[in-house]
Amino acid sequence: MAGKTPDDRRLLLVHAHPDDESIGTGATMARYAAEGARVTLVTCTLGELGEVIPPELAHLAAGRQDRLGPYRVTELAAACAALGVGDQRFLGGPGRWRDSGMMGLAANDEPGCFWQADPGAAAAELARIIREVRPQVLVTYDENGFYGHPDHIQAHRVARRAVRLAAAGAAGGAGPWRVAKFYVTAVPRSLAAAEGLRWSVPDEQVTTEIDGTAYLRAKTAALRAHATQVAVNGASFALSDGVWQPILGREFYTLLGAAAGREGPGTGAAAGRPAAEHDLFARL
Repeated sequence: MAGKTPDDRRLLLVHAHPDDESIGTGATMARYAAEGARVTLVTCTLGELGEVIPPELAHLAAGRQDRLGPYRVTELAAACAALGVGDQRFLGGPGRWRDSGMMGLAANDEPGCFWQADPGAAAAELARIIREVRPQVLVTYDENGFYGHPDHIQAHRVARRAVRLAAAGAAGGAGPWRVAKFYVTAVPRSLAAAEGLRWSVPDEQVTTEIDGTAYLRAKTAALRAHATQVAVNGASFALSDGVWQPILGREFYTLLGAAAGREGPGTGAAAGRPAAEHDLFARL
């Protein structure tokens, strides 16, 4: 009996802080990992400026002992284990760039924060990972960081630049690698309206819907692992603002680029019309 053909699908996700991966793409990551694809997560900061929810851990916060970043490293490791993801890396190494905080805070101007990072230097670090991992698919945020967080915006900028650098190769290093498909996370406006979610994009911009409902247990476990940042109650979660949201098994994306060029608009994934794609590796 012939042996099983190895799965050569490789997915790279670029997220700004620990917990972003579980909130926005946890079901997708768990699904592809369970199916045998290689899933690599690159996290750009330790999330040092996150607001701590449990009172017993409040001493970790930046305004007190400033030990939240290292603590969140352990939370992220537990979340990745729950999702079945064994390859998680920090861009430039743990703590290379610090959490910038929400847009408009004084922390945005700190020299060591990710918002102030040299885009070329940060992109070079990510390009090195791309050339090593050789993913066909990369996922990050849109140019607005989905909801305007400086680190999310910077993650998009760095990822776009890194894809170009990786395609050009590196002297004395791994050979060039061209990412075939570049996705950004999305929530269709009709779904956001139905579920009471705050941020969304027009339905027609959504190109891809991934059904990860079979992996909701893994996603929920990953969210629980981020206990300093996320509260979980049944099928819902809340951040430090206390606003409860559903834990979604369906996750949505917009395809911005592919080897054959820019893709067309979506077809309204949540408005009664199916998304054009249901697999990030479609047509590869």
